[in-house]
Order: sequence, then structure tokens, then C-alpha cells
Amino acid sequence: MRFSYQVGMCDPDHYLPLAKAAEQAGYHGIAIPDSICYPQEASSKYPYNKDGSREFLESVPFVESLIAVAAMAAVTERIRFATFVYKLAVRQAPIVAKQVQGIQVLSGNRFDFGIGISPWEEDFAVCGVPWDKRGKRFDEQIAILRGLETGEYFGYSGEMHRMPANKMNPVPTQPTALLIGGHTEPALKRAAQVGDGWMCAGANLAELEAYIGRIQQLRAEYGTADKPFRVFTTGQNAFTKEGIEKLESIGVTDVIIGFRNVYEMEDDQPLEKKIAMLNWYAGEFMHG
Repeated sequence: MRFSYQVGMCDPDHYLPLAKAAEQAGYHGIAIPDSICYPQEASSKYPYNKDGSREFLESVPFVESLIAVAAMAAVTERIRFATFVYKLAVRQAPIVAKQVQGIQVLSGNRFDFGIGISPWEEDFAVCGVPWDKRGKRFDEQIAILRGLETGEYFGYSGEMHRMPANKMNPVPTQPTALLIGGHTEPALKRAAQVGDGWMCAGANLAELEAYIGRIQQLRAEYGTADKPFRVFTTGQNAFTKEGIEKLESIGVTDVIIGFRNVYEMEDDQPLEKKIAMLNWYAGEFMHG
């Protein structure tokens, strides 16, 4: 099992010291949530908490996730980073490709790109991107990210995107892992067919086992079962050795550890307490 520590939705001054502390404690990675803004009016429902509300986000600080990754990578040497997950569908794929390539080159290929669509129609409205056919847009963006990372001339002509041939430089020395987020059937299919992994935003053990089983079934159907594949999930079931063993037995490879329910609890802990807690978890469960 690999363990990542979640940094984000907190005082921006905590990002860099937490990254350094997590690396020193022996965590494999750091997970960074993504959000662009909080709209004044919204009707969309959030799919990953009990009541679909989004008020818990209204006053939460979000440093733009790729900027946060770059800053934390600059003060660390070994620890990896993953967005959990980046709302790719509301952004411009070539710009994002250039940003990710820069992070990889400067960090020594320490970034795994967790990507998704965004469940909120308001994100699309704010960014001036159509809500309709968002899944198709996302699929084409994945192809563009992969094509531009080769360093060769690459153009694209699809239903949603037209991009003349171009090449980018510098590009990473190894492909960026694309980890697909989402719990819907299209998201699971996308992860199984073109992803290097899948990210679960939260589920009980029975739900999680069903999702992973479906992905494994789909990978067999698509002929991708032999490819390396990672499964990330939140760590509410990883606070006992038995829980960690159960997660491993159903196919989880990476657990993201946090010490509060972000849907219900404000981040009011001092930095020193956060560092003490991440060190406690490492000693209790990672190095025991």
C-alpha cells in the first residue's frame, strides 16, 4: 500500500511545511484537491457528500492546484504529487499540457495527473465552456494531453476540438500517469480503457469493492488488464491495520490520508498539530 497525505483546503501558509513534513515522515505522495471558484448562485448538487450541498466550500481557500504542486515540488526532493482531481474539462487542454510538462521537467517526473470533468455546471459557465457533451470534450482532451507530451508535432481534429499541429519543448522523459476520477459508469469505462488509474472520492467498502470489480471487468473487456493500474481512495477505512489489509485485498493501491471530514469540518488546526498527526499516522500504520 502507498500512502498520500492530502494538502489543501487549508491556510495557504501550511502547504510548503506540510509537504516537507510529509516527505520527511515517509509518505509516498501528496494529494491536492482542485477548485476554481465559488459561484454566488448555484443549482448543481454535489455527488460525493450525503445531502448534495456545497456550502462547505464557500469560505475555503483553494490555491490553484498546479501552482500548489509546483511550489511544493520545489521544496521537496522525493515525494510525488497527484491532483485529486483536477477539473480538466473546464480548461484549455494545450495550456494544461504545457503546465503539466513544466511540472514534470522541473520536479523530475514526480507528478501523477488526477483528472475529471467537474460535477458543477457553474464551473463550465464561469469558464465559458459548454456543459453539453462534456464527456466527449474530456475524452478529446485526454488524447491532446498524451499527443502533446510526445514532443513531436501533434494536431487534433475532433468533434469538440480543432488544434493545428504543433510541438512543445521541453517534455517529460516519461509519460505522465493519467488517473481518472468519477463514480459514474462512463467514468469507470474511461478509467479502464485509457487511464493509468482511477480515483475514488469516497465510498464505503462495499461500494468501493463494486466499483473496483466493475473496472477490472471493463479492463478485461478492453484488453487493458495487463497494463499497470493504480486505485486511489480516501482513507476513512485506513485507520486500522485490518482496514488497510481489506483495502489491499480488494485492489486499492493508494490511500489518501486526511484527519478531518472536509464536508463537515473547518480547517482550524494549527500547523504543529497537523504535522504531529501526519507523523503519528506514519509511525502507527506506515512503518509498523
